[in-house]
Amino acid sequence: MSFHSITELFQEADAKKCSPGEIVCREEAERSELSYQAVWDRMAKTIPIFIHAMRRGLADTRKSQSGMVGGDGNRIYRTEPLFMSPVCHRALAYAVAAAESNAKMCRIVACPTAGSCGIVPAVLAAVGESMSVSEKDYTRALFTAGGIGEVIAEKAMIAGAVGGCQAECGSAVAMAAAAAVDLCRGTTEQMSDAISLGLKNILGLVCDPVGGLVEVPCVKRNGFHAVHTLVAVEMAMAGVHSVIPPDDVIAAMGEIGHLLPKSLRETSRAGLAVTETGKKWAEEISKQNQKSAK
Repeated sequence: MSFHSITELFQEADAKKCSPGEIVCREEAERSELSYQAVWDRMAKTIPIFIHAMRRGLADTRKSQSGMVGGDGNRIYRTEPLFMSPVCHRALAYAVAAAESNAKMCRIVACPTAGSCGIVPAVLAAVGESMSVSEKDYTRALFTAGGIGEVIAEKAMIAGAVGGCQAECGSAVAMAAAAAVDLCRGTTEQMSDAISLGLKNILGLVCDPVGGLVEVPCVKRNGFHAVHTLVAVEMAMAGVHSVIPPDDVIAAMGEIGHLLPKSLRETSRAGLAVTETGKKWAEEISKQNQKSAK
């Protein structure tokens, strides 16, 4: 890739007067030795998968095999919001639904990971529905999200096992924030602020899955952070600036991720996983696995 930072990507987009997503698509075409259109079409094919995962999660109210999650996306979706705007409420429901689909082993897009798979599609769907955007707009925004993820993966990490949940949900928030601003036809400066505001307020988030499964607290974290993303976008589009730029925030996330003890990096040896209730669930899941193995 010709860019190795958010600054470089956005400077190139500004110089060429185009969306960062178009730069990312062009770079991927060159790297994969495919045509621009072929790469574009390949990304567009992920959109129906995103939609199906959200719809499946909303419609399927059964519990996951562990019994810990399931049906909450539907529950949220069909309940009138008390305080949230319709866009935030839909994003919350969609994100939980997509994450529940993952917990039930349905087809999802890891964006950037399976554990954070609900954030990007939920934000884009909720924002897109409010603006009636086209498939071309969604595809462009997804390339923008991909470019942000590319930088984070290179400069820090995206896996909870490496840097805690800040790496998974945090990266997804940064990607979704930039993509949502892209859908809104915002500037690269607004994208920068949205990325920074969203990511820096998740720094230090640990990865402590109960029973070693990507269910608790993972599923509901997707919902919380979809709404968190929209707060960052709202602030950025209103002209609120982040004192710390995105590349510095990413560097900080990388440093914090390496400082986190292994017990808080997806090992289920600390945090919620070792509470009394967490340990009971882990024992029950272990019994289920033993029965399945027989």
